[in-house]
Amino acid sequence: MPLEERRRPSGATGAPPDHRANRFLAALDLDDFALLEPYLEAVILPRDTVLYEPGDPIRYTYFPHDAIVSLVDVMKDGRLAEVAMFGREGLFGLLSAFVSREAFGRYVVQIPGSASRVALDRMHAAIQARPALQRQVLAYNEALLAQAYHTVACNAVHPVEARCCRWLLSTHDRLDEDALPLTHEFLAEMLGVQRSTVSTVLRGLQTAGLIEQRRGGIAVIDSTGLEHAACECYRKIRSRFDKLLPGTFSEPAHDCLATLKQPMPLATTRGKAQR
Repeated sequence: MPLEERRRPSGATGAPPDHRANRFLAALDLDDFALLEPYLEAVILPRDTVLYEPGDPIRYTYFPHDAIVSLVDVMKDGRLAEVAMFGREGLFGLLSAFVSREAFGRYVVQIPGSASRVALDRMHAAIQARPALQRQVLAYNEALLAQAYHTVACNAVHPVEARCCRWLLSTHDRLDEDALPLTHEFLAEMLGVQRSTVSTVLRGLQTAGLIEQRRGGIAVIDSTGLEHAACECYRKIRSRFDKLLPGTFSEPAHDCLATLKQPMPLATTRGKAQR
């Protein structure tokens, strides 16, 4: 597996890693979090790190803190299409791992940062042992499927300008700052268009006062205006996350899934143990 992540130095700051910087983990009941915490490991994810290629065996579930990871489908001719985005709101390395334990596509770090991870077998055991964790995983999986559903429809029917605004807003939601360390080339790959097209779109957004292009990235100047310029898919995706996982895009409170406490069965098939 082409994995180039690094463990976070345990004594770098004199303080233990804050696993609950990830909002999925922050929303867990204290008892559920306590079950996972001893097995969580903090790692650093450098930019452009490929965590999994299509078909790779999944060994870990990741919970990003400030890193953002894209799941992309890789075509035979080398072209890419983004399928999903993962940040501090959730996790990856679990949905496809219930049965096949193989990666759907390429998981690549688009914005570097830190994350927590836990061995897949430990994650499966915790899900089976803790009903509240099961419900939260199911809620996240539903929100993630909705994201992929709307992204497919968006890529098919909406103009690149509106899709670009949606993508910038989705990235902005997962960071604590307005400066997005994104290149034209990477944004073009995620949107499935030519770099020159992205450059034209970004110039238009800058002229409108919505963004500012800076050395090494793009700064969001007017997020409200950017949302008005985005397609409806941005609000649909965000609303689904807000409904299923309250606190995703605002400061979370523990036990924030009180509205999801009705029993929900989880049907999973355990795969063979990873090596």
